[in-house]
Amino acid sequence: MASRSDIVHNIKDITMTILGIDPGYAIVGIGVVDYAANQFRLIEAKAITMEANAPFDRRLREIYAGVAACIAAHRPAAMAIEKLFFNTNAKTAIDVAQARGVMILAAAQAGVPVYEYTPLQVKQSVVGYGRADKRQVQDMVKLLLRLSACPKPDDVADALAIAVCHAHSAGSLMRFMNK
Repeated sequence: MASRSDIVHNIKDITMTILGIDPGYAIVGIGVVDYAANQFRLIEAKAITMEANAPFDRRLREIYAGVAACIAAHRPAAMAIEKLFFNTNAKTAIDVAQARGVMILAAAQAGVPVYEYTPLQVKQSVVGYGRADKRQVQDMVKLLLRLSACPKPDDVADALAIAVCHAHSAGSLMRFMNK
């Protein structure tokens, strides 16, 4: 049986590629990071954007294709996506839920496990404070990924924050499971 120090050493040797997604149906934030030994390396940061007047079915096809292509290119160990919270606009929530569905389908078809995090969990993990504002989250993403500027649009920075959140959560889970 492996000793505790062997397990801790092995965890530090693990490199995990994580795809973070900030879901939407007009703009989808995509962030891919490698995480190893508590260090991050940016792989890709981009947005999938839709034309304002694009029919909804075309938007879903483009979102699916964009996420599937990103998964094929980077072969992430996990996809982390923001949990949908219901706001005052039910139509918007339903449309975002449908878009999330095609993103999750792309991951499922590729055999990539999907993990969901609330905005509160992301802020707590990235900044250390669940009520942090958007700017604080962006600044921490910039710092953790050693970037010269915050990624734009904001959806991309949010996707990277979701990936960072998963790395922190996955690391904690692996340490707990290997005690």
